[in-house]
Amino acid sequence: MSLKIIVLAKQVPDTRNVGKDAMKEDGTVNRAALPAIFNPEDLNALEQALRLKEQHPGSTVTLLTMGPPRAADIIREGLFRGADNGYLLTDRAFAGADTLATSYALSMAIRKIGAFDLILSGRQAIDGDTAQVGPQVAEKLSIPQITYAEDIQSVANGRITVKRRLERGVEIAGGKLPLLVTVNGSAAACRPRNARLIQKYKYAQTPSEKQASADDYPLLSDARRACLTLNEWSAAHVGADVEQCGLSGSPTKVKKIESVVFQAKENKTLDASDAQIEALVVELITNHTIG
Repeated sequence: MSLKIIVLAKQVPDTRNVGKDAMKEDGTVNRAALPAIFNPEDLNALEQALRLKEQHPGSTVTLLTMGPPRAADIIREGLFRGADNGYLLTDRAFAGADTLATSYALSMAIRKIGAFDLILSGRQAIDGDTAQVGPQVAEKLSIPQITYAEDIQSVANGRITVKRRLERGVEIAGGKLPLLVTVNGSAAACRPRNARLIQKYKYAQTPSEKQASADDYPLLSDARRACLTLNEWSAAHVGADVEQCGLSGSPTKVKKIESVVFQAKENKTLDASDAQIEALVVELITNHTIG
């Protein structure tokens, strides 16, 4: 059976480069100050989708992401790895969304996309670590969900079998399609970019990107295949109530922001003797650094 698969993906700040300007005074992330990357666990979800596409001829993989215009990079990255198409939700009305407002916007976009068999997403995003968006999308679409997936073992006869990675072991779970699955970082890593697909999609842009390009670029892209135009939707396109989007639709409020900067005020040099290592462990336990 062929499958219509939607992968929820997010462009996130690279938390390995967090500095003093990472947060704004209003408690939202200062995305302009941080490098942006493909959320790691969403890449794991994409790999699961691509494997299913290979196992079920005729299947399609569609990426859906919400963010500023530069989040179109996520769509291109997915196309380079084997996805078939993608949609970018971008609108000032979406700015400052918490998980509730984000899941609402995504669910409205999924309804507009239409029929699907399976929705995959990463377990959580590294900029929030809430693991809430995937399950909330499932609830808003009134479909079942399986979380913490490490491997999708089979999809047949309208049912799915998934291996879940839990804190104290593994579990085999099943469900009836359509269904949403969140994928752990312990799942298989995503395949690298495909050189042929890079050549095919490297000039793919959203309408907004085309308008901001050099004057001759729209003529070039229009002369090429339609695949070079990436789908770009606003709140109006998906019929979203702006009162349920962005900050206005986000009940989560940040009370306090504290910047913690670690500085080395002293250091110790140890040799490999058992006595020094034992003394260090005792010291760390005594000052509650460990233990």
